[in-house]
Amino acid sequence: MGVLVDYRTEKDVIGEIKVPAGSYYGAFTQRAKINFQISGIKAHKEFLAALATVKKAAALANIKLNQLDEKIGNAIIKAADEVIGGKFDDYFALDAYQAGAGTPFNMNCNEIIANRATEILGGNLGQYAVNPNNHVNMAQSTNDVIPTATRIAILFLLKDLAEEAEKFELSLRKKSEEFKSVLKVGRTHWEDAVPITLGQEFGAYAVAISKDIERILKSSGELRELGIGGTAIGTGITTHPKFHETIVGKLNEITKLDLKTTNDMIELTQNYNCFVSFSSSLKMMAIDLFRISNNLSIMNSGPKGGISEIILPDAEPGSSIMPGKINPSIPECVIMVCFDVMGKDNTVELAAQYSILELNVMCPVIAKNILDSMKILTSALKMFRELCIDGIRADEERCLELLHKSTAIATALNPYFGYQAVSKIVKESLKNNSTIKEMILKYKLIDENDLNKILSPEEMTQPGEIDLRLAEKIKTSDSYKLFLENL
Repeated sequence: MGVLVDYRTEKDVIGEIKVPAGSYYGAFTQRAKINFQISGIKAHKEFLAALATVKKAAALANIKLNQLDEKIGNAIIKAADEVIGGKFDDYFALDAYQAGAGTPFNMNCNEIIANRATEILGGNLGQYAVNPNNHVNMAQSTNDVIPTATRIAILFLLKDLAEEAEKFELSLRKKSEEFKSVLKVGRTHWEDAVPITLGQEFGAYAVAISKDIERILKSSGELRELGIGGTAIGTGITTHPKFHETIVGKLNEITKLDLKTTNDMIELTQNYNCFVSFSSSLKMMAIDLFRISNNLSIMNSGPKGGISEIILPDAEPGSSIMPGKINPSIPECVIMVCFDVMGKDNTVELAAQYSILELNVMCPVIAKNILDSMKILTSALKMFRELCIDGIRADEERCLELLHKSTAIATALNPYFGYQAVSKIVKESLKNNSTIKEMILKYKLIDENDLNKILSPEEMTQPGEIDLRLAEKIKTSDSYKLFLENL
């Protein structure tokens, strides 16, 4: 025996359709539910709250401009507040992938608010004493509502993302200070290059994240410019002459987001480059997080057969078959997030290109992907900081061991011995499985104390003046001349 469901019948331009009797959405949403069964993924709660915020602000603006009956307007405002609070989230029943421009999203919100406002005024669901189109959608179009809600939703999430990124940067800076005296091999092309401190590496990571934060915040500025009131194509048809500035003012009162009017609503209806710019800034942070994650995994590799310069905190057992194996699980998870963000940015870029004549109809997929990226980046930054960065330890002994065995110190010797001489020293050290220092002392090219000065961490990891006296002393010595003769 099946479950008995009560229905009410609603009518639209297409005809009659059955809607669940207790549902706050109506005919338009019901048709969209049937039509767009794609992913099962619903809109972000922040987007839904932003949608309802636009409806509330529109009602406030239309009341102020004497365009909307105050009794109906106040019912809309009350209903919108309840939607903003999440009371009707279950009735936002539509797939993230739907009709162009997001008309189903807009109408879903209009119907929920209209039905709830009708209830508030003493009516029943489906009676529409408050009309979804004439009242809730007054002076609006999907084409200005959805982009505006997308902008606001992004700005809602921006604070959390920025705060987590700043905490992450601070953790990196703390590690930079902690590791400032840990000398190690710097590498290029996967090969030994020149010495660096572990602190310098972490300091560079912190600077990169700082630049990412600055870039994200800067690109968010353009999102604060709103085209609401432009309606269908930006001309403002069906709106009061002062509606645009009034609704933006009301949105500012509600959100405190420093939103701004625009000088050209037509341009904002056609052009979604602001979303491309913001999404690109998220991608750039993802690129940096990928690079940091990958580098940490490499430096942690081992524990016996790899580099093992740092020790990442144990997050979980690493294998179902290899006993005792611990993998860099946290950095690997971060890398997955980064790849996803990069892919979502590509979607945003493609969607922004699909602007035909007066309208771009791809805002729903842009909203989904940007909000997705912001949420997973925020969570990834928190996880990365708490479960990995804060607990990283340096194996200073191992760092020095690898440095002494490597050819990384060779470059520091160039100003004193010359490129050709040092090249031979490097070649022979590799051939004889000796250190560069051992080879120099073997040929008596320099006093050990003087050599130690050249190879000091201070000399090898920052700019400094060449000791010309010492360089001259080396190059005029008999042992050096003899060494050159045998090149």
